[in-house]
Amino acid sequence: MASSKVYFAEVRASSRESLLNKVVRLADMIGLNQIIPERGLVAIKLHFGEKGNTAYIRPNFIRQIAEKVRSLGGKPFLTDCNTLYGGSRADSVSHISTAVENGFAYSVVNAPLIIADGLRGASSAGVEINQEIFKTAYLGKEIVESDAIISVAHFKGHELSGFGGTIKNLGMGCASRRGKMAQHSDLSPKVKRKKCVGCGDCVEHCSQRAISLKDKKAMIDSRRCIGCGECILVCPNGAIQIQWSADIALFQKKMVEYTFAVLKGKKRRAALFNFLTQISPACDCYDYNDAPIVQDVGIMASTDPVAIDQASVDMVNAQNSLKGSRLRGETPPGQDKFRALYPNVDWAIQLEYAEKIGLGSRSYELINIG
Repeated sequence: MASSKVYFAEVRASSRESLLNKVVRLADMIGLNQIIPERGLVAIKLHFGEKGNTAYIRPNFIRQIAEKVRSLGGKPFLTDCNTLYGGSRADSVSHISTAVENGFAYSVVNAPLIIADGLRGASSAGVEINQEIFKTAYLGKEIVESDAIISVAHFKGHELSGFGGTIKNLGMGCASRRGKMAQHSDLSPKVKRKKCVGCGDCVEHCSQRAISLKDKKAMIDSRRCIGCGECILVCPNGAIQIQWSADIALFQKKMVEYTFAVLKGKKRRAALFNFLTQISPACDCYDYNDAPIVQDVGIMASTDPVAIDQASVDMVNAQNSLKGSRLRGETPPGQDKFRALYPNVDWAIQLEYAEKIGLGSRSYELINIG
C-alpha cells in the first residue's frame, strides 16, 4: 500500500507564528478547502473531557478549526456521543454542562454543541458495513447525517487499546450507546483474589452495580458488566484485569470496524488531527489525569486515520520518558512507551486490522511544517 502524507507541526512557537496559527496551516496542508462542502454541516468530533480532567485539548484550538470551516462556507458544530459508563457525560444535559464548564461554550469556540446520540444515547443510526465482526454498526445519528467530519483527538495512553488517537476518537467516540455496548461486550474483567484487599473502590465506581464484596473480596457479575474498564484503573492493587487472551484483540478490531462505519461515504470528507500534548497514561474519560509520560511534541494532521495514528505512536516512542510519570524508571527513545504502560496490550492490532480492511496505510511520509 502506498505511503500517506502526515503533516506535523512542532510545539515550538514564536512571535512570528503561534501554535494556534499552525493549526490553521495544518488544515490548509491537508486540503481542508476540498473537504468542506459549501453550506455543509460539519461535525467536529472531539472529547470534551470528563469533569475533573484537565488533559483534553484546549478550546481555543477548536475555535481555530471552527472558524476555518466557516471561512470555507461550512457550518461547524462540536460533537461527541454520550458515555456508556456513569459520569459527567452519560446524558446530553450533563454532557453539554460538562463541556461548557470545561471551556467549550459557544462564545469561546464559535460553534454550537450537539450531542450526536440524543438525550440518553438512544438516537442511533445503523450503517451497513459487512465486515468480519459486524454487519451493521450503530452510530450517533447526527454524525451519520453530517456532510463532513473533522476528528480532533488528544493522543494519549489507553488501558484497553494501548493508545487512543484518531481511530479510537472515531470508532468508539462516534458509537451510540448500542454501538458502545457491542464493542465492549467481550470485555468483562476478572478479579485476582490474592491481590484483592476488599477496599471497595471498584464497588463505589461501578456505574452498573456489577461489583460486590463477598468475604472481603470483589466479585464481578458478568451479566451486569458492560466492559467499560473503569474498575481496572480504579483498583489500587492491580487486582482487576481483563481476560487478555482474546478480548483485547477482538475489542480493537471492533473499534476499527466502527471507524470504518464512521468514514463510510466520508473518506473524502474527513480531516484528522492528533494533538500530541499533555500525553497522559490513560483516557480523558476519567475525572482526573495523571502526569504526562513524555514532553509535549506537537500536532499532526492527515486524511488517513491509520497513518496519523502510526506516526503519532512512533513520535511518542521516539521521546524520552518524563521523570515522575507513571512510566517507572527511564524509558529511553525508541522504547515502546505504551507497552511499558500496558504490557498485556498489543496496540498494533488496531493498525494492522485497519490497514487490512482498507482504512489506510501504516506507511507514511512525515512532513514537518516547522
